[in-house]
Amino acid sequence: MTEPILSIAGLRKVYSGPKGTSVTALDSVDLEIRKGEIFALLGPNGAGKTTLIGAVCGLVRPTSGTITAFGYDLATDWRAARARIGLVPQELSTDMFETVERAVAYSRGLFGHPPDAERIAEILKSLSLYEKRSSQIRELSGGMKRRVLIAKALAHEPELLFLDEPTAGVDVELRKGMWEQIGALRERGTTVILTTHYIEEAELMADRVGIIRAGRILMVDDKDAMMQRMGTTEAVIDLAAPLSAVPDAVADFPLTLSDDGLQLCYRGGAVSSTGSSSSGSEDVAALTKALIAAGVDYRGIDVHDSSLEDIFVDLVREGGAE
Repeated sequence: MTEPILSIAGLRKVYSGPKGTSVTALDSVDLEIRKGEIFALLGPNGAGKTTLIGAVCGLVRPTSGTITAFGYDLATDWRAARARIGLVPQELSTDMFETVERAVAYSRGLFGHPPDAERIAEILKSLSLYEKRSSQIRELSGGMKRRVLIAKALAHEPELLFLDEPTAGVDVELRKGMWEQIGALRERGTTVILTTHYIEEAELMADRVGIIRAGRILMVDDKDAMMQRMGTTEAVIDLAAPLSAVPDAVADFPLTLSDDGLQLCYRGGAVSSTGSSSSGSEDVAALTKALIAAGVDYRGIDVHDSSLEDIFVDLVREGGAE
C-alpha cells in the first residue's frame, strides 16, 4: 500500500477563552488521505472542519499532534509542504478591485512560480472565467467569485487541494458545473479534500467520507462501504384489508403492523433478515412474494433506501458509530 499523501495523528487545537476557560476545536484527530482520491469531510457547523483545514494549511497552530504531508513534517518543513497544497477558503478573501487574470497570476507568484500566461489562461478557461479575465472581481456574480478562488488555488499547480464549502451560495446550475470541474481535477491526479453542507455532493463525488462532530472524527470509510454497512431499506406496504397480526408466513422479516392493521412497515439493513448477502431491496422483493403466496393482498408499496445524508444525520445525532 502506498504512503498516504497526508497523515494527521493526535491533532488537538484548544482555544483559550475568557476567565480561564477553553474551547477544544480539534480533539485527538487521526486521519490519512490517499493520493488521487476525493475525500469528503462532513460535519455540522462548529464541528472543526475549517480548523482542521487551517492546521494543515498553516493558518492555525495546533496545540499538539503531528501533520505530515508529502513526507514533510509541517512543524519543521511547512514551507516545502505548503508549496504543494492549494486552498479554496470558505470566505471570499481577495482584492475585489483586482482583475481576474492579475489576481490568479499573483497567487502563482506567491509560491515562487515564474509567470506563465499560458497556464493561467488554461486555468481560467477550465473554470469558464477566460471571458472575464479583464473584469474586476467586484463586478462578478457570487458563483464567478467562488470560481476565482478556485483558480487562485490552482495557480501554483498543487497536488493536494482543500475545498472548504466551495459551492456555498452558488445556484444549482453552477454547482453542477463545479462538480464537473472537481472531477476533472481528480482525473489530472490532484488529491481533493472537500467540506460541504450539500451532502449530495459527497454522495455524488467522494471516494471516502469522514464524519466529524465536536472536534472528533466519528467515522472514516469508503463511501460505498459506509452506505452498505450503515444504510437501511424502509418499505411501507398498504394492505387491501386490515390484519390483526403479522402473518406467520412473513414473521421472520423485520416487520411492524400499524395500529389500524392496514400497513406493514419493513426496516432492514444491508444484510437481509435471513443473514444472506442480499440487499434490503432484495429482501423487500422476497417479502412481497411471501405475502402473495400467503394470500395477503396489498394495494401498493413505497420503498426508500438510506442516503448518505440519512446516515450522516443519524451519526451526528447519536454522537458516534456503533
